[in-house]
Amino acid sequence: MYTDCALIVVSHPRGQTPERLRSSPEFSRLTLTLLKGRFAVLLSSDGGPLSWGSPQGLQVAAEAHRQASRLLAWNGRSYALGLSMGGLMALRSTLPGGPYPVDGLALIDPWVNLQAAWHSSRTRQQEIKEAYGENVPLDTLDPLPLALQARPLPLWIASSPDDKVVPRSQNAALLQKYAPPPFSRSMPLSGPHLGGNRFSTQVGEQLLTFFQTLEERTEFDQDGSKWR
Repeated sequence: MYTDCALIVVSHPRGQTPERLRSSPEFSRLTLTLLKGRFAVLLSSDGGPLSWGSPQGLQVAAEAHRQASRLLAWNGRSYALGLSMGGLMALRSTLPGGPYPVDGLALIDPWVNLQAAWHSSRTRQQEIKEAYGENVPLDTLDPLPLALQARPLPLWIASSPDDKVVPRSQNAALLQKYAPPPFSRSMPLSGPHLGGNRFSTQVGEQLLTFFQTLEERTEFDQDGSKWR
């Protein structure tokens, strides 16, 4: 017998693909923990390895979500998990007018500030141009300021002050201070960007606890009980 389950949409790091994530022993520690916790996990292509959270990439993710929700015994609830560059796509999916409701957001070493990514290097700037079009409207398509003006969403973030690739002060720290209590969580880590400790059993268990808590909250809301 199949039990209805929530869907976690995973947005990949720069230069990655769903296939590479699926075959990664390190990332599999996280996905297997979530699967054992009775969540469905969708590894999204996000429109390609270098989509940088573009609206076009979100359309691709939305179609994958639509197909997955029809194939699964889906309970109607979705969550987003973004890694590095995938933080931009995961955050964009939570914004008002998104293609499907997102009930919680988890991020690991995330880019969430498109302007910071744009100004960080010529290589990233060129990749963003190719993903968004030659004239990138940073003032209207950067998901960070849009998210800070939107309804607060439960948030789980793992990041490190040692990260030299994605500066925490310009990304995770700016979003994290707006995370609403009591469900939001922060997991401070050490070491370099996407280091091996990001894919430990401990991180997987904390991710699972975060999503399970949100599921339990929803169940309390639905049966009329008051969450404490």
